[in-house]
Amino acid sequence: MVFGQVVVGPPGSGKTTYCNGMSQFLNLIGRKVAIVNLDPANDSLPYECAVNIEELVKLSDVMVEHSLGPNGGLVYCMDYIEKNIDWLEAKLEPLLKDHYLLFDFPGQVELFFLHSNAKSVIMKLIKKLNLRLTAVHLVDAHLCSDPGKYVSALLLSLSTMLHLELPHINVLSKIDLIESYGRLAFNLDFYTDVEDLSYLQHHLDQDPRSAKYRKLTKELCEVIDNFGLVSFTTLDIQDKESVGNLVKLIDKSNGYIFAGIEASAVEFSKIAIGPNDWDYYRYPCFLVICIFWIHLPFTSWLTLQNFITCTCTL
Repeated sequence: MVFGQVVVGPPGSGKTTYCNGMSQFLNLIGRKVAIVNLDPANDSLPYECAVNIEELVKLSDVMVEHSLGPNGGLVYCMDYIEKNIDWLEAKLEPLLKDHYLLFDFPGQVELFFLHSNAKSVIMKLIKKLNLRLTAVHLVDAHLCSDPGKYVSALLLSLSTMLHLELPHINVLSKIDLIESYGRLAFNLDFYTDVEDLSYLQHHLDQDPRSAKYRKLTKELCEVIDNFGLVSFTTLDIQDKESVGNLVKLIDKSNGYIFAGIEASAVEFSKIAIGPNDWDYYRYPCFLVICIFWIHLPFTSWLTLQNFITCTCTL
């Protein structure tokens, strides 16, 4: 199995900087990393990429040849990549033995919540090359300073999660700069946990532009709340501890942390739920009891309770 990340997000959210910093961090902890640039408009790369899609197609050439703007050109490029997926697979195959993959995608958000071509490229690679990928969706932290923009970022994050259908982590990038954007209306936890968006309504009403669309914004917030899927983690790409915490989340979501352990239920559960005070080995039969308890009728519960009491006194 080959593990990696699909790095997506709107323009300016820091995807290329993220790939550069993340690759340096992963190299420091002993992983061989290969960055795959799938942005045909990214002609100034701060990192050395193992695969560069500009060898196959360039946005500037497409725009000239087909008289397209940048948005239409990127859609065309992604369609072209999908139709020439064999080229990309051939470039990736030599890296599969011992590399961790970082896919740097374009910043056009329509590719990840509206059009199907980018998703088709990802799914074909997963199926053909047996990849285990996590989508890392970057959102600039400065959007938290504007309630209207923050709601838009939530909606974009939710749409991307539902469209890509991958293990997904939303990240507030450039968190080290958030104080320079002004005082936030709430604590940072409010923006990362996304628990009750109704508190934003008062601040939205104070903005004449947002007040005009008060009902629409309220309905959108209810949609986000009803799904209950969106939350954020924070990232300062220059802080090793911040990057390390994000890597732990990504490794758990794509299964990297399970790759090197034996297929033991106890070992898997220890990693999945984190540190705990329960001693699995001291009370091994209790795990069996818990499994069968959910299948018992309520009338059998008292008998089971007596058995548990006797067992736990051993």
